[in-house]
Amino acid sequence: MSAFVERWHKETSSFHLPIGEVTITLDDVASLLHLPIVGTFHSFEQLHVDNIVDMLVELLEVSAAKARAETIQCHDFYVQLSWLRDLYQMKIEACHWIVGMRAYFLYLLGCTLFANKSVTYVHVIFLDTLRDLTQIGTYAWGTVALMHMYDNLNKASKSTTR
Repeated sequence: MSAFVERWHKETSSFHLPIGEVTITLDDVASLLHLPIVGTFHSFEQLHVDNIVDMLVELLEVSAAKARAETIQCHDFYVQLSWLRDLYQMKIEACHWIVGMRAYFLYLLGCTLFANKSVTYVHVIFLDTLRDLTQIGTYAWGTVALMHMYDNLNKASKSTTR
């Protein structure tokens, strides 16, 4: 991965390789990952940390104290993937299926489509897409995943990034 990052040029959103310039397109995402590139776009709004805590309380049914402790530990807007995994197990054992599925899907999004360089955290803002589980299939996940990858490649290719 670091070899690709070294060859990434954010000005052209492409990799400069010995064979020429190569980029990843929406068609590539649809073909390789089988993710929809056409559909509804979720509008992710900038949230305050209190809104993040409220979202965790409402959608994952955790106490405000647990939600605040987790967000403080994870720098306000994130939760640990291990915390989500434990929460999923607890909710499934208690037969809270919908909440368990939200925790599982957020965990899955944090491990796959929206993974970041920490590989241990996921941004809570993605939880808002899981508010109504019947709508998950209507989102253009492939488009958002490609944008997320471009953003992370742009960040990773900076000389100041470790």
